[in-house]
Amino acid sequence: MGVLTGKSASLGGSVARTEATGFGTVYFAREMLKANGENLNRGRAVVSGSGNVALYCIRKLQELGVTVVACSDSGGTIVDHDGLAFDCLRLLKETERRRLSEYPRLRPHAEFLPDQKPWGLDCDYAFPCATHNELNEADARVLIQNKVQLVAESANMPCTPEAVTVFREAGVLFGPAKAANAGGVAVSALEMRQNASLETWSFREVDEELQRIMISIHDSCRHFCERYRRPNDYLFGANVAGFLRVAEAIRTYGVT
Repeated sequence: MGVLTGKSASLGGSVARTEATGFGTVYFAREMLKANGENLNRGRAVVSGSGNVALYCIRKLQELGVTVVACSDSGGTIVDHDGLAFDCLRLLKETERRRLSEYPRLRPHAEFLPDQKPWGLDCDYAFPCATHNELNEADARVLIQNKVQLVAESANMPCTPEAVTVFREAGVLFGPAKAANAGGVAVSALEMRQNASLETWSFREVDEELQRIMISIHDSCRHFCERYRRPNDYLFGANVAGFLRVAEAIRTYGVT
C-alpha cells in the first residue's frame, strides 16, 4: 500500500491529493507575484480545463480574492464576468458529469463560447490547466495585448515553445510546469510519508506542508535566476535547479 499513491483516503490515501496540483500552482503564482512586490488577492483570471486541476485552481484563486471569469472543456469556454460559481462547476463536472455548455442552465447570465479557448478574454492571470500544447504563439500574443501579468502552467507543458518565448520576451511572469504544477507529486510524496509512519494527517496539515513545498520550489528557482542574472526567468531557474539536483545525485553514486 505504501508504494502506491493517489489512493482513496479509506485505503490509506492522503486528503488534499485531489486539490494538490491546482492549489500548488496557485501557491507558486502567489510567490512569483510576492517576489515582485504584488499580491494575488485581486484581479481577473482565466483557467483552461474543467477537471480536478482546473477546478481546484479556480477554487484556490477565488479563496485568495481573484475573480475567475472563464474556464473551458473540449467543447468550448464558459464566461461568467461576475466570477465563476465553483459549486455550479463542481456539480456539473464531478456529480452530474456534464459539459460546460450546460452551465448557463445554472447561471443564466453566463455565456458559452463554442469551440473557443479562454485566452482571448481580458485577464491579469492565465492558468492553462488542460492539456499539452494548448496555448500557442497566437494565443500568447493575444494575452499580452490584453495586458496579462502572469501565466502559470498547471498542466504538463501546456504552452508551446513559441508561446513561452513570447511570454519571456514580453517580460510576463511565467511559471513553468516543471515547477508550478509540482503540487500533485508533492502530496503523493506526503502520502507515502504518512503511510510509512502509519499516520493520517488532516487536510489543513497537508495543505500547510504543500504550501511550504511550493514556496521552497519557488525560492530555489528564483535563487538561480538571481545568481545567473536572469531576473524573473523562472524557466531558466527551474532548469538549472533541476539539472543541479540530478548532477548531485549522480555524483553521490560515484559518477564523475
